[in-house]
Amino acid sequence: MGGVRTETMAAKTPKEIAAIAAARGTEKAALPWDKALVSGFLGGAYIAFAGLLAITVSAGLDPQTWGTLPTFFTGTVFTLGLVLVVIAGAELLTGNMALLPLALYERKIRLPGVARNFSMVLIGNFLGSIFVAYFLSVKTGILTAELPLARLGTIATGKGVTEDSAQIFLRAVGCNWLVCLAIWMAFAAEDVGGKILAIFFPIMGFVAMGFDHVVANMFFLPAAIFAGVPDIGWGDALHNFVFALLGNLVGGAVFVAGTYWYLYGRDRHDPAAQAEPEAGAEAGGPSPASPSRDRA
Repeated sequence: MGGVRTETMAAKTPKEIAAIAAARGTEKAALPWDKALVSGFLGGAYIAFAGLLAITVSAGLDPQTWGTLPTFFTGTVFTLGLVLVVIAGAELLTGNMALLPLALYERKIRLPGVARNFSMVLIGNFLGSIFVAYFLSVKTGILTAELPLARLGTIATGKGVTEDSAQIFLRAVGCNWLVCLAIWMAFAAEDVGGKILAIFFPIMGFVAMGFDHVVANMFFLPAAIFAGVPDIGWGDALHNFVFALLGNLVGGAVFVAGTYWYLYGRDRHDPAAQAEPEAGAEAGGPSPASPSRDRA
């Protein structure tokens, strides 16, 4: 009985994760457009819920007193968004920016399939984000109260006005590197608790450091516009979206999908590498898990 528990609780190796991630990317590329759109709507709404929670929790914490702790609190509760996406199930563009490119690098899918998924999920994420921003954040009065409105204004002004194009792009690279690593590590866990723990630290970290997530910004910036935050317009929002989108794509497709494909994915198509025994088999470790068994 003890032996069975040890095997069940064991984490997957990076090589096993790479196989699972490529399989998930292949599945996502085959997702019908309507399901990608609806699931993308849910993904955008879940990230927006996390943004709304982050604002309400950190509102009223004066940096003169609290220092940088408000950003830590913001990041801590913002993890709700990706937990909902991974555990409940939804399509999130930023996560797909690693999974589909990995499947593409392994020649399991073609570029049109990637473009179709990205397009439908992007539209869905945007619709879900602005739905929560307008109806559940502003029209409810939650974000128009004094303290939350001030906090929203600080976040939106930083992302929409203060940051220049290069800063947005580079912050977005760092952001999605961490977001995709959170999803990557969630594949390693066999249980819900392990997946949540794998998600927590990378997501908390990117928010606390002030990085830019395009879907999160699809909530923060429109919410600020709907709430009447001064000096924030749709031009500012679009500028941020474009450079955050590009940076997120590089962070996911290059620094996660590209590097792990180089380390593990291409070996599966190399006859010389396949002829070598698995490190886990030599050590008596568990055999690689089937990608279809993982729920992340």
